[in-house]
Formats: sequence, C-alpha cells, structure tokens
Amino acid sequence: MHNAIMTVSMSIRHVPEELRDALAVRAAKRGQSLQEYVLSTLIEHARRPSMAELLERIQERKRSTESAVTLEDILARDEDLK
Repeated sequence: MHNAIMTVSMSIRHVPEELRDALAVRAAKRGQSLQEYVLSTLIEHARRPSMAELLERIQERKRSTESAVTLEDILARDEDLK
C-alpha cells in the first residue's frame, strides 16, 4: 500500500495588496518564501483546536475526572500564592 501524502494546490483570490506585502515582509524576516510562510501559518492554525473544540475538551476532562474545582477555587488559590 502506498502511504505518500497527497498535496493540492490552492489559490486565494482578491487578496488586498497591503496584506500580501505584510505577509511577504514576515516571510522575509523568517527567511522563507511567501508560499512557505503562508503554508506554515496555515499548518499551525489547523493544528490548534478551535474555541469550541477546546471547551469540549475541558468539559470532557471535567466529566471524566469528576472534578469539583470551581473558577472561584482557582482564583482563591491564585490569591493565596501572591
């Protein structure tokens, strides 16, 4: 069986020139081409959970551990450490 990663090409239309220039500057500062910079930024973004996914993970962890710790408990503990 073949396990090669399939890649596709994408085009983004109607990108404001100012945005393209700002991204190109960031790419240059990292020593990357604009394409490399945008791809790495998209990969990083896709790896991060959305807010909804993050909240679901928190809820699931709380359910699975049967945690009774409240926000007030955490804030009180934070105040004790100061």
